[in-house]
Amino acid sequence: MLDLNFVRDNLALVEEKLRQRGMNPAEVLKDFQSIDSERRLAITQTETLQARRNKASEEIARLKKNKEDASALIKETQDLRGQIQEGEKKAADADARLREILTALPNLPHTSVPVGTSEQSNVEARRWGTAPQFDFTPKPHWELGEQLGILDLERAAKLSGARFAVYWALGARLERALANFMLDLHTREHGYTEVLPPYMVNSESMYGTGQLPKFAQDLFRVPHGEKDLWLIPTAEVPVTNLYRDETLDAAKLPICLTAYTPCFRSEAGSYGKDVRGIIRQHQFQKVELVKFSRPESSYDELEKLTHNAETVLQKLGLHYRVVTLCTGDMGFSAAKTYDIEVWLPGQNLFREISSCSNFENFQARRANIRYRPEGKSKTELVHTLNGSGLAVGRTWVAIVENYQQADGSVRVPDALQPYMGTDCIKARSM
Repeated sequence: MLDLNFVRDNLALVEEKLRQRGMNPAEVLKDFQSIDSERRLAITQTETLQARRNKASEEIARLKKNKEDASALIKETQDLRGQIQEGEKKAADADARLREILTALPNLPHTSVPVGTSEQSNVEARRWGTAPQFDFTPKPHWELGEQLGILDLERAAKLSGARFAVYWALGARLERALANFMLDLHTREHGYTEVLPPYMVNSESMYGTGQLPKFAQDLFRVPHGEKDLWLIPTAEVPVTNLYRDETLDAAKLPICLTAYTPCFRSEAGSYGKDVRGIIRQHQFQKVELVKFSRPESSYDELEKLTHNAETVLQKLGLHYRVVTLCTGDMGFSAAKTYDIEVWLPGQNLFREISSCSNFENFQARRANIRYRPEGKSKTELVHTLNGSGLAVGRTWVAIVENYQQADGSVRVPDALQPYMGTDCIKARSM
């Protein structure tokens, strides 16, 4: 969430940044200025009335002490109390309306983000490796998975409906091997601390990272007593909220955490997209990277986090590219985002496998995550960052499509063989 004073003092900048995101400032900001003026007027008037009431109360005390008539002043203070309560209500109502506007405002794009309204304006930053060459026509993963007997979408639909998957035998082992490989890499080589958070969180946690209230339709809600719980759409939510309403030790920053969890998304608005295979699922697994950083070093940390995610693909020998998202293609909470897109030969395209973002203090303000700089008494908001390190299901897809062989088998990358216990995935009966 953006700071009220910042929006008030930089309204023209906020409007321009909203236009860069492809938004109409008038629709997003609504009547911000008039509500803000109304709020400040109500506060000023209330404070004036309170001062008058305090002065009258002092005079009443003096009159009573001298046994003089104070009835007129008592009546005045009673009237003032009513006016003060009315003014406080006006200010509170204006506060609520302003908060509603601020809650709906997206983060402002960093100055280094390319300006554009759609993915066509995204800018490729770099590529790694080369696409594999085949002397046969490569198949998509849904065909290979079915033929090998390791991916079962039909039975998954029987159990749960569309956009779910069942993995069998070495297909299930490949998913587990990838998760263990990623966690070992990030904890042993990159210095992240592993955490296993809950898979359901409260509304406060969803609000803290920006999923609520704007994106409720994209989530799975679980009614629970008087309060709702929500299935997590990503480990970003519980891991970032671990420090909600806390002040962190500045000497320990940056704090780097990684978590492997299932992720649950309703995929509202994606009807008809990626209907084949396991690219877009209601449930999938992901290894997440989360950082809490000092503001002055958060963009250096974004580069490190992105390279940490890239290392997974490099060690697996998978061709990929890194794309800087433009202003109109970034997520609601992000100030800058890199997408890592892996090459899928069975579909002849690059597909997003990780998004690495710096949220600056946008989430920290919502979740009240602060730190106290050395030598200062006043706390400041941290910067939060996260990225997939990686989406396990999409990495599974990339392995199957890139390492497929002419006989229909799939060669296991060298880095995964210790985790798989085999160097090849061959057909099995369902």
